[in-house]
Amino acid sequence: MGHLGFSYVGLIYLLMLTVPNIIWTRNQPKDYDYSNENKVLLIFERAGQVGTTAAALIFSDFNLRRFSAWSLWLAASFILMLLYEACWVRYFTGEHTEKDFYGNFCGIPAPLASLPVTAFLLLGIYGKVLWLIVPVIILGIGHIGIHIGHLKTMRERNTTGD
Repeated sequence: MGHLGFSYVGLIYLLMLTVPNIIWTRNQPKDYDYSNENKVLLIFERAGQVGTTAAALIFSDFNLRRFSAWSLWLAASFILMLLYEACWVRYFTGEHTEKDFYGNFCGIPAPLASLPVTAFLLLGIYGKVLWLIVPVIILGIGHIGIHIGHLKTMRERNTTGD
């Protein structure tokens, strides 16, 4: 269920998540508008962020241990985090458009939302920590839902010519 203790792996994941987002606050997409975000999804996102952050840091079950087949969960999770970083590189080296921000990456829809959520979910499975899995699911409902809403709005705007 989870062993209390500091997780350096959780800290690394949170840094991989947070640093690009801090940089993004100064390089947001042109015409980015968050005023119409679904308030229920926003509550899910915020609650999931708090739970995910806390659980990622306070359970030592995510730290490296002797390699086994179970370690493949961690490897898959880390690969998703590396893909997430690659998406940020694409965004920051691009024109900072909504298409760069929300566009598919390697066939993955809404990758800046779906990749980290899935990576943290797999990290929870690797650590066998329900206390991470549950808030990640809550986070995913909110965060991915909000990104899909923005993507839908962007596509509608592009088809109407606004």
